[in-house]
Amino acid sequence: MDTTKIDDISKLDLNNLDINKMDMGGLMESLLEWATTSGVKLIIGLLILSIGFKIIKKIVNHVMTVLGKRDVDLTLRKFLKSLLLSVLKVAVIIVVLEYWGMSLSSFAAVIASAGVAIGLALQGSLSNFAGGFIILLIRPFKVGDYIEAAGHGGTVEQIGLFYTQLATPDNKQILIPNGSVSNDSLINYSAKNTRRVDLVFSVGYEDDILHVRRVLKEIVNKHKLIINEPEPFIGIVEHGDNAIKFAIRAWCKTEDYWTIYLDLLEEVKVRFDEEGITIPYPKMDLTVRELNKI
Repeated sequence: MDTTKIDDISKLDLNNLDINKMDMGGLMESLLEWATTSGVKLIIGLLILSIGFKIIKKIVNHVMTVLGKRDVDLTLRKFLKSLLLSVLKVAVIIVVLEYWGMSLSSFAAVIASAGVAIGLALQGSLSNFAGGFIILLIRPFKVGDYIEAAGHGGTVEQIGLFYTQLATPDNKQILIPNGSVSNDSLINYSAKNTRRVDLVFSVGYEDDILHVRRVLKEIVNKHKLIINEPEPFIGIVEHGDNAIKFAIRAWCKTEDYWTIYLDLLEEVKVRFDEEGITIPYPKMDLTVRELNKI
């Protein structure tokens, strides 16, 4: 075996090993230098973010408590809370970026140059943000109201910067953009203290209408949640094709609306059955004639 070649290979490996040791040494020095300068600043910046966000949360909660004691509207308090959290968190982020040595003037220039593109991209969000302010100023509804807006209905749980949050009667959550809420028709079922329950019942032409009226009046007067002022209306509103239609229009407190509505539907059916009053349904008479065979 040629020992000369083996010696050459051994020397080459040792040389490579020395080079690797030098590279590792330089790398460790670089890492150590980074850790003692930029690494420390990175950790401190993250700590500022964490501690700052916690302080902001406590400050905002304290402000909300003070506003609550002063009977500030719940809708306004929730809106201000989301606004304050967003503004203060952005301020903390800016402070951290400055601490890390980032040039905010350059950063602002980049934002300014991209302003048009960002504005177009966020056009919908800006519209929703403006819609939130409009809702706050006009106050067409508040937290706890039952509304219909943008094709959806539910109880208002929160009015945020960009979205209004509803809870449906079957406990589903709906988020509606504030832009749609402020620019579309809106029904607030909770805006007034009282509401009118409107129901229509059909009876047969052969039934005694005075008797029907008397039965309906007894049902309405018996219900304890119906308000006597204004006086309930009970009377004929239409002579239909196959039935006479009676209407009940009774006033109640807004929170009692559905209780009365459902109670009247059930009680009228029970009493009609007991009194022998018929409830006709649309029907068709079909006459078949046989043509004379040729």
